[in-house]
Amino acid sequence: MKFTVSSTGLLSHLQAISRVINSKNTLPILDNFLFKIESNKLILTASDLETTLITSMELDASEGEGVIALSAKILLDTLKEFSDQPLVFDINDENLAMTIKSETGVYNFIGQSGDEYPKMPQMADDFNSLVIPTSVLGSGINKTLFATADDELRPVMNGIFFDITTEDVTLVASDAHKLVRIKTSSAKGEKISSFILPKKPTNLLKNILPKESGDVYVQFDAKNACFTLSNYKMFCRLIEGRYPNYNSVIPQNNPYKAIIDRVSLMNTLKRVSVFSNQASNLVKLGFSENEIHISAQDIDFSISAEEKIACQYQGEAMKIGFKSAFLIDILANISSANVIMELADPSRAGLILPFENDSEEDILMLIMPMMLND
Repeated sequence: MKFTVSSTGLLSHLQAISRVINSKNTLPILDNFLFKIESNKLILTASDLETTLITSMELDASEGEGVIALSAKILLDTLKEFSDQPLVFDINDENLAMTIKSETGVYNFIGQSGDEYPKMPQMADDFNSLVIPTSVLGSGINKTLFATADDELRPVMNGIFFDITTEDVTLVASDAHKLVRIKTSSAKGEKISSFILPKKPTNLLKNILPKESGDVYVQFDAKNACFTLSNYKMFCRLIEGRYPNYNSVIPQNNPYKAIIDRVSLMNTLKRVSVFSNQASNLVKLGFSENEIHISAQDIDFSISAEEKIACQYQGEAMKIGFKSAFLIDILANISSANVIMELADPSRAGLILPFENDSEEDILMLIMPMMLND
């Protein structure tokens, strides 16, 4: 086999899929990229058994067809030192000896048999499918990923739950302290179905979706999912199990509502939380007519801070405590200039909603309160 390819073009494709490869792999073959040459096209694959990412690129020239596994580390470390130039890859089909010829040098190393590389999982005959715009999926992932858990005892909480109906698709993430629910009418399923996407493939999608356009075609069964984009294809193992009933924890008919400038609230929280107890990270929000009193203290070090910001709030005065890091995370993942905070009482979850909501995207974020001593 022999082919010619742009050094920067190959590097960008390999870097995109290299995030799949673990630093320590159970199988030595997984330390390699799989190169497949067919009809003047180079198909590149990286896998960790659980997740497989595939991309392809047109070749400047090629002779012969076949597959070979090549060291990811050697390739990436070499390619990133080249300026943009054509590289000629010459592979001996019998002993898998590999030569890369640049404008000024020659590099030799040995590949491995591509036949040893893990095969793609096969979808069950009764797989479900979904078509979702790239921008919608990217937005949903960006706004929910931060709320996923790292819980070994409850693995279903460690991914994003896709709840699919014939009218809309809802993405949910929660770590039991905070919850994000994004419902979009821009996509819908052929029937009611669901799956839980693990964190690693979600992060991979987060990185490649901004470069893509058009629609994402999703196929999934009880164990695996396949995401097909314009330039990439990703297979991944799903998290198996039953996701908790997220709607049951969302409080309804909250009597207290405040409309607050999002950036002002977020910056105030960042300043005041410096003075909170390092273990609890507790900040206290006191709501009174058209104002919020935000305070924190650490008795052990005799430090405290308080600040007032304006808001639109009518009703009884109320105090509630939150973990400031969680509240700042939530505010950072809302794009609206103003937010609505809905509250029932100091012991029940607070809801944070964007004041200006997209007509096709319904966003709800929930945060659990912390107990106050007073």
